[in-house]
Amino acid sequence: MLEEEKNIKNENNSENENTTTFQPIEGQPSGLEKATKKTKKKIIICLLLAILSILVILLIVGIVWFNIQLKPYSSGISEAKTVKIVAGSTSSQIGKELEKQSIIKNALAFDIYTRLNNKNNLLKAGTYRLSPSESTPQIIKHLTESSSLDTFNITFYNGATLVDKTDRKNKYDVTTVFKKVGYTEKEINEALTAEYNGLLFAGKPSTADIEGYVYGETYEFNTGVSVRDILQKTFDEFYKIVDKNKLIEGFAKHDLNLYQGITLASIVQRESSNPEDQKKVAQVFLSRLKIGMSLGSDVTYQYIADKTGVPRDPNLDSPYNTRKYAGLPPGPISSPGLTALLAVANPDNTDYLFFVAGDDGITRFARTEAEHNTNVANYCKILCSTF
Repeated sequence: MLEEEKNIKNENNSENENTTTFQPIEGQPSGLEKATKKTKKKIIICLLLAILSILVILLIVGIVWFNIQLKPYSSGISEAKTVKIVAGSTSSQIGKELEKQSIIKNALAFDIYTRLNNKNNLLKAGTYRLSPSESTPQIIKHLTESSSLDTFNITFYNGATLVDKTDRKNKYDVTTVFKKVGYTEKEINEALTAEYNGLLFAGKPSTADIEGYVYGETYEFNTGVSVRDILQKTFDEFYKIVDKNKLIEGFAKHDLNLYQGITLASIVQRESSNPEDQKKVAQVFLSRLKIGMSLGSDVTYQYIADKTGVPRDPNLDSPYNTRKYAGLPPGPISSPGLTALLAVANPDNTDYLFFVAGDDGITRFARTEAEHNTNVANYCKILCSTF
């Protein structure tokens, strides 16, 4: 029994000798701590990569947004708008004003671009004409490189009216021309209804508007000029034409004062743009006036229909309908050009009483109604079927 106990004790001692107990060295991390640190390091790296990815995405989105905001506000709007830049305005203030007037897409992008390109202190005070079809860099170049006072051209057309309420494309009426260069409807209306004086308006009734007096020409003005000043310039130019060509004396030979001469010339202008035909047309109308025959001009009732926004009707009851009422209409129906004015002052010496503009663009004249009806039947199948 003692021998067995001894053997058992020896075996236990042997097992104890083969078993090693590891104790952590003081000051060194354990394996668990090492694994935890590695995990934390990986998490931090992943977070940094995620943040970096987000920043890259935001940067890309920001660049795309920025470039989009620098593009023209609208490529389909070419009309320039008048903008006054006050001295001392910051790029931020200027951008907000341009955005307010729908000239640029975004004021912030405007401000950022000017600062990135060191243009924010180069923006010049003054009055400018800026178009929504220009990009922000183009507008900034305009504001930094132009003189503080821009000039612009405005063109009025022979045969144009003050206003046209039809939906015809490519309008040339005076109101539309003013709108295209940036003036507001309020500015235009106030100027068109204002009272003007001068030798040009001799014989004009006080109740008549300025239809027919906006002389067709291209004019150059400083930006910031008022609509009224522009109109006055056209009146001054018109009177120079009247005086130089002695139109008052020419009209008087046909018992017409200046206002009546301009009125008849405005009808001639709308009937034909060919100078030679205009002389014959003027002769036809003057002959009719002399014998008390109605002018019978379709363009007169068409004018008042378009101006008032009603359908064109040859039976329209209006003093402008020279089919129904004899004599001249109450006033001009368009802005006559020089050749039409000269045609009334110095018409051809013929005895025609009728004319018709054919579908082929040729105007044919006749002495009798029978000849005229034949011309209409043979040459005016399309034009004469429309109003």
